[in-house]
Amino acid sequence: MTTDEPTHHDDDSSVVGNTQMLRERYCSLLQRSLTRYEMEAETSYTPIEGVGHTVLGPIIQGVQRILRTRSHAIVKFGPPDNEVRSEGRDWPMSAETMVGMKRLDNLRECLEQVFADDVSGDVLEAGVWRGGSSIFMRGVIVAYGEGHRRSWVADSFAGLPKTEPGRYPSDKGLDLYKYDQLSVSLETVKANFAKYDLLDESVHFLQGWFEDTLPTAPIDQLALLRLDGDLYSSTIQTLDALYDKVSVGGFVVVDDYGSIPACKQATDDFRARRRIEDTIQVIDWAGVYWRKSQS
Repeated sequence: MTTDEPTHHDDDSSVVGNTQMLRERYCSLLQRSLTRYEMEAETSYTPIEGVGHTVLGPIIQGVQRILRTRSHAIVKFGPPDNEVRSEGRDWPMSAETMVGMKRLDNLRECLEQVFADDVSGDVLEAGVWRGGSSIFMRGVIVAYGEGHRRSWVADSFAGLPKTEPGRYPSDKGLDLYKYDQLSVSLETVKANFAKYDLLDESVHFLQGWFEDTLPTAPIDQLALLRLDGDLYSSTIQTLDALYDKVSVGGFVVVDDYGSIPACKQATDDFRARRRIEDTIQVIDWAGVYWRKSQS
């Protein structure tokens, strides 16, 4: 063999390098597509709440409350701000997810760690809106050749439940069920999966309220559990039903911990009751996660 002939080792390294490069490009493209990040044709809208406006603020908030009883709201339309979109602070008109780039980065990093450490289990998202985060997780799973892992997509597909302040006092005033834009049908979410060629036999949909569907869901193990239910009720019901199914070394991601006090309260209450001491890591202004260290 001459010195300038490539060895099999060199060939193997080249193949590995090319595979990783393709994974990087695919996941990045999928992430930008799902968020419509840096896409000029996208439009965002943000409900006007009057927060911080000393004179008109209370008036605007009162008008919004009245409008929402009729499934309406005053919103501001405009082109997306890349920094705002990156942090998931606006409501996109067409994007499949509103969580932004940073929280999707976190999902990919968690999944890559799961794959590297061979942590057993599927992935589940509880509260999916248009399905974007679940679609992204499925794409990462497929890109890394982990297609044997199932993706569970849990939602009412009819918006958020009415609050029960008598049962869950922390949810008082969180009338998110009045937001029609948060109600996305099962058919629409399936169509979004199919649009990215990620609707296959390993994607399973759990339709209904969490307290009805999650305790009896045919799930053995989870490597990643993502919560995006907003309310105290949805958060505590998901943790009660599924936390014990998260493998040691798996991840729990809570989308609204930093943005909705009721969600934070439910998470903190559950962790205190279960004496969970795993450190909560901050993703961005809204999302957090921790890695489960013991059963």
